[in-house]
Amino acid sequence: MTGSAGSAPAVSGGPQSKSTGRVGAAVCATVLVLGHLVTCYFVLTAYMVEPDGPWDRQAVTNCGVAAGAALCCTVVTTLLSWLFVKVGWLRRWWFALPALWAVAAVLRLTLLGPQL
Repeated sequence: MTGSAGSAPAVSGGPQSKSTGRVGAAVCATVLVLGHLVTCYFVLTAYMVEPDGPWDRQAVTNCGVAAGAALCCTVVTTLLSWLFVKVGWLRRWWFALPALWAVAAVLRLTLLGPQL
């Protein structure tokens, strides 16, 4: 007998691994889209809340709470994006959406915040 008796060549990247990668990417994208929808809800809520007058401090508080919740969701989606990109299931452009939501929430908390 010549060569390698009983050893088979290693197969990497067969049809099953491609389908597994696509399913993993679809699941990751779905999780991130749901996270971005929740973040979008908080950001829109923060921008829609306006005080009725100088006595309406509750509206200012609600605006800050919504923007803070948006920042928390942004941190979670950024960490998930980092994990999914590191594994190789998603591309780097998925970092753009958390950055956009974070900028919008920070602007609402600082420069564009409601004034009494």
